[in-house]
Amino acid sequence: MSETPKSARVGAEGRSEAHLGMGSGGGNTHKSRWWIWVVVAVVGLALIIYVRQRQSSNEAKVKAAPPARSVPILAATATKGTMGVYVQALGTVTPVYTVTVTSRVQGEIVKIYYTEGQMVRKGDPLIDIDPRPYQAALTQAQGQLAHDQAVLSEAQIDSERYKAAYSRNAIAQQQVADQEQTVLQDEGTVKNDEGNLENAKVNLVYTHITSPIDGRVGLRLVDPGNIVQANSTTALVVITQLQPITVIFSVAEDYLPQILKQLHSGKRLEVDALDRQQETKLASGYLLTLDNEVDTTTGTVKLKAQFDNRDGALFPSQFVNARLLVNTIEGATLVPTQAVQQSATGAFVYVVKPDETVAMQPIKQGSTDGTNTAVDGITPGTIVATSGFDKLQDGAKVAVRTGHGKGNGGNAGESSGASDAGGSPAGGNAAPGAGAGAEGGAAGAGKSGKRSSN
Repeated sequence: MSETPKSARVGAEGRSEAHLGMGSGGGNTHKSRWWIWVVVAVVGLALIIYVRQRQSSNEAKVKAAPPARSVPILAATATKGTMGVYVQALGTVTPVYTVTVTSRVQGEIVKIYYTEGQMVRKGDPLIDIDPRPYQAALTQAQGQLAHDQAVLSEAQIDSERYKAAYSRNAIAQQQVADQEQTVLQDEGTVKNDEGNLENAKVNLVYTHITSPIDGRVGLRLVDPGNIVQANSTTALVVITQLQPITVIFSVAEDYLPQILKQLHSGKRLEVDALDRQQETKLASGYLLTLDNEVDTTTGTVKLKAQFDNRDGALFPSQFVNARLLVNTIEGATLVPTQAVQQSATGAFVYVVKPDETVAMQPIKQGSTDGTNTAVDGITPGTIVATSGFDKLQDGAKVAVRTGHGKGNGGNAGESSGASDAGGSPAGGNAAPGAGAGAEGGAAGAGKSGKRSSN
């Protein structure tokens, strides 16, 4: 039996171990790849579950979210009417008469008849000054007059006697002439006494002070017991006439041609007096006259308007806004002033469309009276929003409310408009609840007014 060489055994063993090693490494690689696929599958499954949960959550939120609400607004219908064009200026209420009563005699005040702020008529008693010194002076004047009248009568009798004696040549002619001059002297004395008597009577009348005009008494300036001086500049009482009363205001000279044209044609120009906020009309009157020259320092001319002031709404020295009607526009498209809004590009209104949405409609703003405004850019019958502007935007869904706003809409065509001289009335923000319903606006369409307040 032959022996295998040692080297050959070693080589065979090496090949066998190598083969075994290769088989063992291949099994480990296959196992590692299997776990990777398991991890990928788990991650994918978790991602799919997460996405499904998010979609379900979003769908639930969408289903739970309420639909967009409509913005509640008030609305009015644009109407066709008459609009007045006004010149506006700041004015001062000025009484027709203002009387400062002072004393014309000296003495002690014994009685005051009026109360502060009282309305008095011409001839009503105001103040009494102690009349006793002046009554005494009157008595003295009467006595002196009686004495001198007796002297005159005696002189006249002597004159007649001298004339009769002269006719019989019993006395000289010179004596008759002297007696005639004595009569003339006594007549002069009597006339002087009569003047003194009248002066005493006037002074006595001055002790009883009465109102020289109809008007309102101011605050009391003196009290009983005070001593007043004759012809003093110290006022005892001030009376101002309130009915009628005037307002003086200044307008630019550019408006003179329009004003003079109306005056020369015999037309009576209407004037309204408004409060400082130009929200309330205090009184209505007419243009009385205007100044005779233009103030070169300001380029304005003063105008005076007169008001009956029956309700006493105008008070002396009160500041008011005066509006002078100079023209009237017929057939203007009128909308409530609160419907007109302002933006960087100009004035606009929110037009309510049939699908209950609003659209911004640019307009050209014209004359205004504070209640209504004449506009170009929309036609009569167009429904415009008059409230809710803080929540409105182009295309917003709206719900038009009715109620008290409905009546305002109906009145939209009844009052006329006005504009100030500047021609740029303020549009601006509307107060909620100040609008009008479409039905009311339609009811007022076609009606027009001529007067209004700014």
